[in-house]
Amino acid sequence: MSNQILIFLLDTILGLFSLALLLRFYFQLLRVPYYNSISQFLIAATDFIVRPARRIIPGWGGLDLSTLILAWLLECIIITSVYMVQDYDFGANIGTASGTMGLLGIVEIVKTTLYIVLIAIIMQAVLSWVNPHSPLAPLLDNFTRPFLSVFRRYIPPIANVDLSPLFVLIIIQLLLMIVAGVHMQIAAMLH
Repeated sequence: MSNQILIFLLDTILGLFSLALLLRFYFQLLRVPYYNSISQFLIAATDFIVRPARRIIPGWGGLDLSTLILAWLLECIIITSVYMVQDYDFGANIGTASGTMGLLGIVEIVKTTLYIVLIAIIMQAVLSWVNPHSPLAPLLDNFTRPFLSVFRRYIPPIANVDLSPLFVLIIIQLLLMIVAGVHMQIAAMLH
């Protein structure tokens, strides 16, 4: 019972911080406006670790790689901690276990990214029906536009209803199934 509580706390606290780092990275990548309350919150919550990391991990092509690598490291810490709490013996094959934890961290980043896009698209769709002039609407529009524009080029609105979110959500669900399969294959390397 106490192991489950510890796993829950580690996953929740470190997972939320990893999510904040990922959102910060994607907000910068997708050029989401800097002066909104969510961007300001993400910067304030993560700056204490991102600024020092930038001295060690340089950016590349305008990307803030330090933020992305920190999110990945946190995911690796979460996964390793869960295995340690479940009494997995890393000593016997530390090299394989380290590589596997790194790969599982990448899989978790991909999975979290897919969920971020999925939730943003659903929120945007709901807001467009309920309150299209919400302060959150421009933020969600900037965030989801790159994903939706691919389908908007080929699928015109039908009776003023944009079907592109539906197609993006279907593709995200398919990708999540693939990611789950990859996760199982990588985790099987530990056994």
